[in-house]
Amino acid sequence: MPRSGAALTAGDVADAARLVGFGLQPKLLPARDVEYAELVRRHREDPGFARIADAVAAGLGLVVLEVSPRAGMAVAAGEDSVFAVRMGDYARRAASDAGDRFLHGLAHLAAAALAFPRPEDLADDGYIGRITVNGVDAFVRQACRRLEERADETGENSDPATDAPGLEAAWRVYTRRSATGATKDARRLASSTTGIIGKAVAFLVDSGFLQRTGDESGGTYRTTARYQLQVRDMAGSAAMAELLDLGVVPVTDGTASLLPAAASDDGSDLVADAGLPFHSSV
Repeated sequence: MPRSGAALTAGDVADAARLVGFGLQPKLLPARDVEYAELVRRHREDPGFARIADAVAAGLGLVVLEVSPRAGMAVAAGEDSVFAVRMGDYARRAASDAGDRFLHGLAHLAAAALAFPRPEDLADDGYIGRITVNGVDAFVRQACRRLEERADETGENSDPATDAPGLEAAWRVYTRRSATGATKDARRLASSTTGIIGKAVAFLVDSGFLQRTGDESGGTYRTTARYQLQVRDMAGSAAMAELLDLGVVPVTDGTASLLPAAASDDGSDLVADAGLPFHSSV
């Protein structure tokens, strides 16, 4: 390994590309691979090598979010990168119906908002968020109630044209969909809201953003360092801010829960045993 400031060789460039290659394996962590850990250490200690590795990533249309023992080389693909997985492409693969594609996007947004409800959670490298499939569904349905209440208060049209679904507000699309549905063998329908959320979190697991920890409440998951970095990148989005501003998730000391439903609401459209998401810093 050359000293900092020494000329880098073709072999060093190959090592830099190797590091980027490790970063493109979302489930691989430096703690599980000796070579990966050594390249991460070198990136952190050798500025010349770090510049080459970052340049290789940039040439592939990748943005380096962090290089550390906890996250490895965490990268995000730019819009024009061959490695980009656009939400629209994902949703089209997951569902053919336009309404379902919208709901897939909402499921991803809700999972991120519920996993990291406070700016402090995103800033704390030791913070671990935990979500459940049924809990995400309960969260979105309570958010929908808030949006419906706002529409009633402002006198917005509550009966949009049936032939113009694009005019429907987000809460109308979600609340009209069954939470679970049922197949003949009692499996939840893929087109139900929990079925859609299940597909969304499975995609996040495959992408190295979540780790499955159990089967309770439709499936329980914990966040990874890579997911925290990705959510930091999107935290300024208007949609995420608006969702959190609804005040459905009160957070004070790091423990989050959903606000109880209004007294007039019997909660009959919520999934049984919602298993509301919880958060922990350990």
